Amino acid sequence: MIRAENIHKSFGENQVLKGVDVDFYKGKTNLIIGRSGSGKTVFLKTILGLFDPEEGDIYYNEERLGTMSKERRKLLHQEIGMVFQGGALFDSMSVAENIRFPLEMFSNMTEKEKDARVKFVMDRVRLEGADAKYPSEISGGMQKRVSIARAISMSPHYLFCDEPNSGLDPETAIVIDQLIQEITHEFEMTTIVNTHDMNSVLEIGDHVIFMKEGLKVWEGTNDEVLSSTNADVEDYVFKSKLFKQVRQALRK
Repeated sequence: MIRAENIHKSFGENQVLKGVDVDFYKGKTNLIIGRSGSGKTVFLKTILGLFDPEEGDIYYNEERLGTMSKERRKLLHQEIGMVFQGGALFDSMSVAENIRFPLEMFSNMTEKEKDARVKFVMDRVRLEGADAKYPSEISGGMQKRVSIARAISMSPHYLFCDEPNSGLDPETAIVIDQLIQEITHEFEMTTIVNTHDMNSVLEIGDHVIFMKEGLKVWEGTNDEVLSSTNADVEDYVFKSKLFKQVRQALRK
Protein backbone atom coordinates (compact mmCIF):
# COMPACT_ATOMS: atom_id res chain seq x y z
CA MET A 1 0.00 0.00 0.00
CA ILE A 2 1.09 3.57 -0.71
CA ARG A 3 -0.34 6.55 1.15
CA ALA A 4 -0.06 10.22 0.20
CA GLU A 5 -0.89 12.74 2.92
CA ASN A 6 -1.50 16.45 2.27
CA ILE A 7 0.92 16.69 -0.66
CA HIS A 8 1.87 20.20 -1.78
CA LYS A 9 4.27 20.85 -4.66
CA SER A 10 5.16 24.12 -6.37
CA PHE A 11 7.54 25.24 -9.09
CA GLY A 12 8.34 28.87 -8.45
CA GLU A 13 5.05 30.71 -8.15
CA ASN A 14 3.12 27.87 -9.77
CA GLN A 15 1.44 25.72 -7.13
CA VAL A 16 0.81 22.39 -8.87
CA LEU A 17 -0.35 20.19 -5.97
CA LYS A 18 -2.50 21.80 -3.28
CA GLY A 19 -2.93 19.22 -0.55
CA VAL A 20 -3.61 15.77 -2.02
CA ASP A 21 -4.62 12.85 0.23
CA VAL A 22 -4.90 9.39 -1.37
CA ASP A 23 -4.50 5.74 -0.39
CA PHE A 24 -3.36 3.41 -3.16
CA TYR A 25 -4.37 -0.16 -2.43
CA LYS A 26 -2.43 -3.40 -2.72
CA GLY A 27 -3.73 -5.86 -5.30
CA LYS A 28 -5.74 -3.18 -7.13
CA THR A 29 -5.24 -1.10 -10.24
CA ASN A 30 -5.28 2.46 -8.92
CA LEU A 31 -5.88 4.95 -11.73
CA ILE A 32 -5.10 8.69 -11.68
CA ILE A 33 -7.13 10.64 -14.23
CA GLY A 34 -7.64 14.29 -15.09
CA ARG A 35 -7.12 16.80 -17.84
CA SER A 36 -3.72 18.14 -18.88
CA GLY A 37 -2.50 20.52 -16.21
CA SER A 38 -4.45 18.83 -13.43
CA GLY A 39 -1.23 17.83 -11.63
CA LYS A 40 -1.47 14.08 -12.12
CA THR A 41 2.00 13.66 -13.68
CA VAL A 42 3.67 15.79 -10.99
CA PHE A 43 1.77 13.79 -8.37
CA LEU A 44 2.99 10.50 -9.85
CA LYS A 45 6.60 11.73 -9.86
CA THR A 46 6.24 12.95 -6.28
CA ILE A 47 4.98 9.55 -5.17
CA LEU A 48 8.01 8.00 -6.89
CA GLY A 49 10.33 10.36 -5.02
CA LEU A 50 11.50 12.20 -8.13
CA PHE A 51 10.10 15.43 -6.66
CA ASP A 52 10.19 16.38 -2.98
CA PRO A 53 6.95 17.96 -1.70
CA GLU A 54 7.06 21.23 0.24
CA GLU A 55 4.42 19.82 2.58
CA GLY A 56 3.02 16.37 3.25
CA ASP A 57 4.36 12.83 3.32
CA ILE A 58 4.47 9.71 1.15
CA TYR A 59 4.38 6.33 2.88
CA TYR A 60 5.28 2.95 1.42
CA ASN A 61 3.74 0.35 3.74
CA GLU A 62 3.99 2.77 6.67
CA GLU A 63 7.60 3.73 5.85
CA ARG A 64 7.93 7.47 5.32
CA LEU A 65 9.70 8.19 2.05
CA GLY A 66 11.09 11.54 3.19
CA THR A 67 13.03 10.02 6.11
CA MET A 68 14.40 6.95 4.32
CA SER A 69 18.17 6.64 4.16
CA LYS A 70 19.90 6.54 0.77
CA GLU A 71 20.46 2.82 1.23
CA ARG A 72 16.78 2.19 1.98
CA ARG A 73 15.73 4.28 -1.02
CA LYS A 74 17.98 2.19 -3.25
CA LEU A 75 16.32 -0.95 -1.94
CA LEU A 76 12.88 0.62 -2.45
CA HIS A 77 13.73 1.40 -6.08
CA GLN A 78 14.38 -2.31 -6.57
CA GLU A 79 10.86 -2.99 -5.29
CA ILE A 80 9.34 -0.69 -7.94
CA GLY A 81 8.57 -1.60 -11.55
CA MET A 82 7.97 1.15 -14.11
CA VAL A 83 6.19 1.05 -17.47
CA PHE A 84 7.05 4.23 -19.34
CA GLN A 85 4.83 6.02 -21.84
CA GLY A 86 7.18 5.38 -24.76
CA GLY A 87 8.28 1.92 -23.62
CA ALA A 88 11.91 3.10 -23.06
CA LEU A 89 13.37 -0.10 -24.47
CA PHE A 90 17.02 -0.35 -25.51
CA ASP A 91 17.08 -0.52 -29.32
CA SER A 92 20.45 -2.29 -29.37
CA MET A 93 19.24 -5.08 -27.08
CA SER A 94 17.04 -8.01 -27.94
CA VAL A 95 13.71 -8.56 -26.20
CA ALA A 96 15.27 -11.05 -23.78
CA GLU A 97 18.23 -8.73 -23.09
CA ASN A 98 15.90 -5.81 -22.36
CA ILE A 99 13.97 -7.91 -19.85
CA ARG A 100 17.17 -9.29 -18.34
CA PHE A 101 18.73 -5.84 -17.86
CA PRO A 102 17.35 -5.13 -14.33
CA LEU A 103 18.39 -8.60 -13.22
CA GLU A 104 21.96 -7.95 -14.41
CA MET A 105 22.04 -4.55 -12.71
CA PHE A 106 20.34 -5.21 -9.39
CA SER A 107 19.95 -8.91 -8.59
CA ASN A 108 22.29 -11.51 -7.12
CA MET A 109 20.76 -14.30 -9.19
CA THR A 110 22.87 -16.93 -10.86
CA GLU A 111 22.88 -17.01 -14.67
CA LYS A 112 20.57 -20.02 -14.57
CA GLU A 113 18.14 -18.18 -12.27
CA LYS A 114 18.17 -15.14 -14.55
CA ASP A 115 17.41 -17.32 -17.55
CA ALA A 116 14.50 -18.91 -15.71
CA ARG A 117 13.11 -15.55 -14.59
CA VAL A 118 13.29 -14.06 -18.07
CA LYS A 119 11.48 -17.08 -19.48
CA PHE A 120 8.85 -16.90 -16.76
CA VAL A 121 7.95 -13.24 -17.29
CA MET A 122 8.05 -13.62 -21.08
CA ASP A 123 5.62 -16.51 -20.85
CA ARG A 124 3.46 -14.55 -18.42
CA VAL A 125 2.98 -11.62 -20.81
CA ARG A 126 2.66 -13.97 -23.78
CA LEU A 127 5.93 -13.16 -25.58
CA GLU A 128 6.89 -16.73 -26.38
CA GLY A 129 9.33 -16.95 -29.28
CA ALA A 130 10.19 -13.24 -29.30
CA ASP A 131 13.35 -13.42 -27.18
CA ALA A 132 15.85 -12.89 -30.05
CA LYS A 133 13.89 -10.09 -31.77
CA TYR A 134 14.77 -6.42 -31.42
CA PRO A 135 12.30 -3.63 -30.52
CA SER A 136 12.28 -2.37 -34.12
CA GLU A 137 11.15 -5.81 -35.29
CA ILE A 138 8.03 -6.06 -33.14
CA SER A 139 4.73 -4.16 -32.93
CA GLY A 140 3.91 -1.35 -30.51
CA GLY A 141 1.71 -3.69 -28.52
CA MET A 142 4.50 -6.24 -28.20
CA GLN A 143 6.90 -3.49 -27.16
CA LYS A 144 4.54 -2.61 -24.31
CA ARG A 145 4.48 -6.28 -23.32
CA VAL A 146 8.28 -6.25 -23.20
CA SER A 147 8.16 -3.11 -21.05
CA ILE A 148 5.72 -4.81 -18.66
CA ALA A 149 7.83 -7.98 -18.55
CA ARG A 150 10.93 -5.94 -17.72
CA ALA A 151 8.99 -4.02 -15.04
CA ILE A 152 7.97 -7.22 -13.24
CA SER A 153 11.25 -9.10 -13.73
CA MET A 154 12.44 -8.14 -10.24
CA SER A 155 9.14 -9.22 -8.63
CA PRO A 156 8.22 -5.66 -7.57
CA HIS A 157 5.83 -4.79 -4.79
CA TYR A 158 4.81 -1.62 -6.64
CA LEU A 159 4.10 -1.04 -10.32
CA PHE A 160 3.84 2.42 -11.90
CA CYS A 161 2.47 2.87 -15.41
CA ASP A 162 2.62 6.24 -17.16
CA GLU A 163 0.10 6.38 -20.04
CA PRO A 164 0.71 2.70 -20.91
CA ASN A 165 -1.72 2.81 -23.87
CA SER A 166 -0.17 5.82 -25.56
CA GLY A 167 0.12 5.22 -29.32
CA LEU A 168 -1.77 1.93 -29.31
CA ASP A 169 -4.88 1.07 -31.29
CA PRO A 170 -8.03 0.53 -29.18
CA GLU A 171 -7.98 -3.28 -29.43
CA THR A 172 -4.33 -3.56 -28.41
CA ALA A 173 -4.89 -1.01 -25.63
CA ILE A 174 -7.59 -3.23 -24.12
CA VAL A 175 -5.20 -6.20 -24.17
CA ILE A 176 -2.50 -4.19 -22.38
CA ASP A 177 -5.04 -2.93 -19.83
CA GLN A 178 -6.20 -6.44 -19.08
CA LEU A 179 -2.61 -7.66 -18.76
CA ILE A 180 -1.77 -4.92 -16.24
CA GLN A 181 -4.84 -5.79 -14.19
CA GLU A 182 -4.15 -9.54 -14.35
CA ILE A 183 -0.58 -9.28 -13.09
CA THR A 184 -1.62 -6.76 -10.42
CA HIS A 185 -4.17 -9.17 -8.99
CA GLU A 186 -1.97 -12.22 -9.50
CA PHE A 187 1.15 -10.82 -7.81
CA GLU A 188 -0.70 -8.61 -5.28
CA MET A 189 1.15 -5.49 -6.36
CA THR A 190 0.19 -1.91 -5.61
CA THR A 191 -0.28 -0.60 -9.14
CA ILE A 192 -0.69 3.08 -10.02
CA VAL A 193 -1.65 4.01 -13.58
CA ASN A 194 -1.52 7.58 -14.85
CA THR A 195 -3.94 7.78 -17.79
CA HIS A 196 -6.35 9.95 -19.75
CA ASP A 197 -7.99 6.95 -21.46
CA MET A 198 -11.60 6.50 -20.33
CA ASN A 199 -11.64 3.02 -21.84
CA SER A 200 -8.88 2.10 -19.38
CA VAL A 201 -10.90 3.57 -16.52
CA LEU A 202 -13.95 1.51 -17.39
CA GLU A 203 -11.94 -1.63 -18.15
CA ILE A 204 -9.57 -1.85 -15.15
CA GLY A 205 -10.39 0.97 -12.72
CA ASP A 206 -10.52 -0.91 -9.42
CA HIS A 207 -9.84 2.43 -7.72
CA VAL A 208 -9.98 5.75 -9.56
CA ILE A 209 -9.04 9.24 -8.43
CA PHE A 210 -9.90 12.33 -10.46
CA MET A 211 -7.67 15.38 -10.18
CA LYS A 212 -8.38 18.97 -11.10
CA GLU A 213 -6.12 22.00 -10.60
CA GLY A 214 -3.85 20.18 -8.14
CA LEU A 215 -6.60 18.68 -6.01
CA LYS A 216 -8.26 15.30 -5.71
CA VAL A 217 -11.90 16.15 -6.36
CA TRP A 218 -13.37 12.63 -6.59
CA GLU A 219 -12.52 8.97 -6.02
CA GLY A 220 -14.37 5.72 -6.51
CA THR A 221 -14.52 2.63 -8.71
CA ASN A 222 -15.00 2.24 -12.46
CA ASP A 223 -18.67 1.42 -11.83
CA GLU A 224 -19.16 4.49 -9.67
CA VAL A 225 -17.50 6.86 -12.13
CA LEU A 226 -20.35 6.38 -14.61
CA SER A 227 -22.98 7.31 -12.05
CA SER A 228 -21.04 10.12 -10.38
CA THR A 229 -22.93 13.36 -9.78
CA ASN A 230 -19.69 15.34 -9.41
CA ALA A 231 -19.92 18.04 -12.09
CA ASP A 232 -16.20 17.94 -12.92
CA VAL A 233 -16.21 14.16 -13.30
CA GLU A 234 -19.36 14.22 -15.40
CA ASP A 235 -17.86 16.81 -17.70
CA TYR A 236 -14.66 14.78 -18.09
CA VAL A 237 -16.23 11.36 -18.46
CA PHE A 238 -19.13 12.27 -20.69
CA LYS A 239 -17.41 14.74 -22.98
CA SER A 240 -17.72 12.36 -25.94
CA LYS A 241 -20.95 11.51 -27.71
CA LEU A 242 -20.51 7.82 -26.90
CA PHE A 243 -20.32 8.35 -23.13
CA LYS A 244 -23.20 10.81 -23.23
CA GLN A 245 -25.27 8.01 -24.74
CA VAL A 246 -24.07 5.64 -21.99
CA ARG A 247 -25.11 8.13 -19.30
CA GLN A 248 -28.54 8.59 -20.84
CA ALA A 249 -29.02 4.82 -20.94
CA LEU A 250 -27.96 4.45 -17.29
CA ARG A 251 -30.43 7.08 -16.15
CA LYS A 252 -33.46 5.57 -17.89
